[in-house]
Order: sequence, then structure tokens, then C-alpha cells
Amino acid sequence: MIETLTKTETEEIIQDNLDYTLFSWSKQKGISPIAVEHAKGVYLYDYDGKRYIDFSSGLMNVNIGHGHQRITDAVVKQMQQVSYVTPSCVTKVRGELGKKLAEICPGDLNKAFFTLCGATSIENAIKLARLHTGRHKIITRYQSYHGSSIGAMTASGDPRKLPVDAQQAPNFVHIDIPYAYRWEHGEESLLKDAVSQLERVIAYEGPNNIAAILLEGESGSSGCLKYPVGYLKKLREICNRHGILLIMDEVMSGFGRTGKWFGFQNHDIIPDMIAMAKGLTCGYLPFGCLMVSDKIASRFDDQMLALGLTYSAHPVSCAAALETLQIYEDENLIENAVEMGQYINEQIELMKKKHPSIGDWRNTGLLGCIEIVKNRKTKEPMAPFNASPADMVVMNKVAAKIKELGMYTFVRWGYIFIAPPLCITKEQVDEGLAIISEAIKIADENVITD
Repeated sequence: MIETLTKTETEEIIQDNLDYTLFSWSKQKGISPIAVEHAKGVYLYDYDGKRYIDFSSGLMNVNIGHGHQRITDAVVKQMQQVSYVTPSCVTKVRGELGKKLAEICPGDLNKAFFTLCGATSIENAIKLARLHTGRHKIITRYQSYHGSSIGAMTASGDPRKLPVDAQQAPNFVHIDIPYAYRWEHGEESLLKDAVSQLERVIAYEGPNNIAAILLEGESGSSGCLKYPVGYLKKLREICNRHGILLIMDEVMSGFGRTGKWFGFQNHDIIPDMIAMAKGLTCGYLPFGCLMVSDKIASRFDDQMLALGLTYSAHPVSCAAALETLQIYEDENLIENAVEMGQYINEQIELMKKKHPSIGDWRNTGLLGCIEIVKNRKTKEPMAPFNASPADMVVMNKVAAKIKELGMYTFVRWGYIFIAPPLCITKEQVDEGLAIISEAIKIADENVITD
């Protein structure tokens, strides 16, 4: 029987966290976090017994849902055998996981370098691209996010990097990839203009200086911004032409999140490296991986691979990852992501008829967001890119209402993210969308009519 704590005890738990720990991407005063006591499936439960439906899978990482005891069992079993060996030693589970990832990944992406998280996967991808090519520049996208370490943050185009702008790493070049909803020149010119801009930047920077292009498999926290149809295929051709490596960041969009193992598979391409984390262990343990093509890996057959991490190929994390991959298959979670994504698409179209503040809905599988606008015709956002606190008044009220009604999800600027665990059911989708619909009424009251 679960013991119910008093309100005073709940407040003490929260206060200890506020007094003795720091919170990511947040001011440290005036915040009100949920004190999570336990979690199961698509739900979080606080110490007062209130239930929250998790509509963003934590940080788009708990793909298999919360509290899956198969992971617990796998981790305990591995720890009973061996909890840690140095990366120069091997374990059975390390080899099994590498083999399983090679089966999942397309083409000749057969070599796994195990990391600790998304940022360390990206950092090592950047280093490896430079080692392999002998070049130094990395091209990435504005309005993207690749992690919070210095190299990964510089590679990002996210405004969260601006407070540490003076500490940026050198030799990163950003491009702007337009997307249909905010493109004013006709969709027929979208692909042509996007590709032309990329080719100009490559020419300006010198193709022989460019080691790699780094992009997300599908856009995530920047607003699920869609690539122009055919863009990644054109980009792959350009990379081949100039000997530029293509790195796909699948930290958020990987492992069934977009209805396929990896987001780039929706675009019919094969990259040279894949950066992974999040859905690899679904947050049950910190872990990441950089999958590398045989062509790149073979370069280091007879020369030192200058990459290393104390906890690379950590056996307990490998065990969690291997069991997680099996769960995706056993429970048909990727197929369910496709089915539930289509169902959500249908329901959002119905919601648009009720809510004039819904400007756009962008989604792939179960990685989507609603963009809230002041006016559908002008497409003026309810909160702009990198919104100031003054610009966030309405959306903060929407976010507060969502939490009050029993939902945990990611609300950023004018975006409400919908990225629930891949195990979600239609009934749970309906429950979550009803909460969002009620909260969006606040935004509807602030729509500017023509």
C-alpha cells in the first residue's frame, strides 16, 4: 500500500530541491515543479496522488512509457554480474547491443561508439568528422538544438546559447532552412530556394573546408519545423559531390518517435553518422551512441581513434538499451506511433474548427506541436521566437492551465508540443487533447480578429 504524504511533507520535498539543487533552463526562484512520486505508462503521479498525463514523454525520451519493469529486471541482472568495466574491456551485452543497432541502422552504419547522452554523441560526431576528413567547418541549422555542451550548443541555432555566446566553439556555420507555414513565396519555390541558399553558403565557406553538415532527423524543440519536401535528398547529393559527411541528430527523433526507427528514414536517405540518445534507453539510464559507417570506421583500423569516455559502453546502460530495443519490437510501439499519430492529426483538424488560435499543426509520427497565433491570416505568433517574459503572458496562462488540468507537456513560445509515449491509446489521446483544448480557450480570447 502506497503511503500518502501530507501536504507539509510534499512541500518539504519541493523545498529541499529548490534549496539544494539547480534547475536547467530556468530562473531559480518562483518556480513550482511537480514532485513526482511514481510513474506508470503515460502517467506521472505526485505525492498528493494527483495524476498528470505525460504528453511530451518527459523530454521526448520516454518512448516506451514509464515504469516498465523489464528494464528494471535487465539492469538488476547486469549489475549482479558486473556493474562497470573500463571501455578497453568488453562485455557480452556491449557486443549484443552493437550488433542489434547495426541490424536496425540502414546501409553500412555498423559501428557503435557508446556515449553518455545526446550532447556527447554530437561532440564525438563533430570530432570524428574532423578527424576523418581533415577539414574543420561544420554546417548546421538555425532553429535547431543539439545539446548544451559548448560544441553541441554552438552547433545549435537555439537562443538558449546566447547567454554563453562569448564561449562559442569556432568553425560552425549556420544556415536558415525555410518551412512552408512561414514561407511567403509559394511552396513551389521552397525547395529550390532552400537548396540554393545551402549551395551558396558552401561556396562562400569553401567546400574543401567543410567536414560535415549536421541536421536533426526531424525538427524537435524548435517547433517541429518541416524540411521542404525533397530537401534532405538534395542535401545528400550535395554532400556526396563535395566529400562532406552527413551527420543526422536522431537524439529526439529516433527510435520510433517519427513512426520509423529514425527520422531521416522518412526522407529516404542514409547518413554517414547517426547521433543517438533519449529513446535508446528511454531515460531509464543516461546513455547515448554514435553510429558510424564502415567507411569512416575503417580509417582507424591502423591508427588511433582519438575519442574516449570513462563510461563509454557502460554495461548497465547497455543492458537497459538492449532490453529497450526489444520492447519496441515486442510491443509494436513503432507501428502504434504511426497509428496514433494519424489519429492525432485527425483530431487536431477538428480542434482547428473550434479554436481560432490554432495556426498550424506540424507532426511526424508522435513528434508534433501546435503553433498558437494571434491571427490566422497574418500568422502573427501568440509568442514570438525567443519571446521575452512580457511576450509570454498568454502562453504562460495556457501552460498553467494545462498543468492545473493534469497534464505535463512542453510549452515553448507559441508552441504546445504533443509527443506522448509510443504506448499511448486512443482513449489516452482523447484525454490529453481534451485538456489542451480547454487550455487553448485562453489563447482564443486573445485572437485579433480582422
